[in-house]
Amino acid sequence: MRQDKTAYLIDASVLVFRSYYSLANDFFDSQGHSINAIYGFGRVLSRFIKQTGAKYIACAFDESLTTSFRNDIYPLYKANREPAPEDLKRQFKGCKELAHQLGVATFGDDHYEADDLIGTLHARAHDDGLNVCVVSADKDLTQLIRPGDWWWDYGKGQPMGYEQLTDKFGVRPDQIVDYLALAGDAVDNIPGVKGVGPKTAIYLLNHFGDLDTILERVNEIGYLSFRGAKSCANKIKHQADQALLSRQLTQIILDAPMAHDDIIKKQRDKRSLKGYCEFMNFGPLMRRQLIEAAYI
Repeated sequence: MRQDKTAYLIDASVLVFRSYYSLANDFFDSQGHSINAIYGFGRVLSRFIKQTGAKYIACAFDESLTTSFRNDIYPLYKANREPAPEDLKRQFKGCKELAHQLGVATFGDDHYEADDLIGTLHARAHDDGLNVCVVSADKDLTQLIRPGDWWWDYGKGQPMGYEQLTDKFGVRPDQIVDYLALAGDAVDNIPGVKGVGPKTAIYLLNHFGDLDTILERVNEIGYLSFRGAKSCANKIKHQADQALLSRQLTQIILDAPMAHDDIIKKQRDKRSLKGYCEFMNFGPLMRRQLIEAAYI
């Protein structure tokens, strides 16, 4: 990846959650509030910046866990998730401020999810002639990856391109939406077609190409050479509306409204960053890491 021609779009919520649930609650700011998520997020983000030397970088945060437009379409969307603890909600705000102190653009919206903000920034970055590296562990976001782009579950593996993702998931990145529409997604409470599992969804998409073609040619499914083909055809035929609804829920928006789309990394006032570090009670090593990352 050419650092000067790549936009790094970070699904920040994943990093915050990982930090909150993996680090002991042994870190506190000057007012006695826990900051384990902020500390872990800062450690990872500063390391990422130093490793990549990113010129174009943004962090998208989920602020629409119960108010997304998808909840209007399907009230059960993500209804299976436990509400975030109040302490974690508070630390999310601290993570946004930390990213800002490092000169990283932050985005959040109470109607559009982080995926949609990343999707919109992805489209605009491509319009500006940039390739994109989507930093996330969320398979949903692979639908954005085009040849020349990357998907990176940072801290868990290496960046993966279009062909590598196809090999990993068994379908092309542009087929992921239709894959989830068929197989569903228990994490987000997306129903899919009951009785159609991941292997069948992959088989059908490799054969027909996309969901619309599958629905148009549903009667042909019964003649295919896999176990339960006739039963599968009936399930899809009778749950076509549910498949289309599921696709609507998993499709990432590419034109969410934004106040700005400037993702060029900035250099903030050093005194502000030092004051922030003091307020957070960060130790010398953490302060040095953050200052180094802020002025790359």
